[in-house]
Amino acid sequence: MAGVQPEVTVRPMTAEHAEGVLAVFAEGIATGHATFESAAPAWAEFDASHLPEHRFVALDAAPDAPAGPADPVLGWVAASPVSRRAVYAGVVEASLYVGAAARGRGVGRALMDALLASAEAGGVWTVQSTVFPENAGSLALHAAAGFRVVGRRERIARMTHGPLAGEWRDVVLLERRL
Repeated sequence: MAGVQPEVTVRPMTAEHAEGVLAVFAEGIATGHATFESAAPAWAEFDASHLPEHRFVALDAAPDAPAGPADPVLGWVAASPVSRRAVYAGVVEASLYVGAAARGRGVGRALMDALLASAEAGGVWTVQSTVFPENAGSLALHAAAGFRVVGRRERIARMTHGPLAGEWRDVVLLERRL
């Protein structure tokens, strides 16, 4: 995972990471440029909605150190199925969040690389994402990881929280074929 500082390691996400994962999620929500969600869900809901084999955390720990709940979660990535229909079993939607203090350290790219490797190994053929057009960092990360823009949904939903509450928002649709 090129570009990641030595003290950052990517590991499979487990319940012991719940507090850190949800804190990073809440931080992203507060920006108003990460999601239409207005609050992070309870861990049980988060856990049930994301595929266990395709979710990872970036921890502030050396790669060879034993993981522990005290290791700060710098960011996370997780995939969700896009449909319950069998024909879409190989299509997932990625969510990726990096805490503000960890941005610019290669954390997002390391998480995306881990997700794409697990998805490909797990028989996924398409990873898709929706990103607000104002989220330049996320769009750049997706482009660097080989995603392509497949469309833009204009005024798809109205924000209910944050600095853009009440405004209709566009999203950019991205995909990466594996």
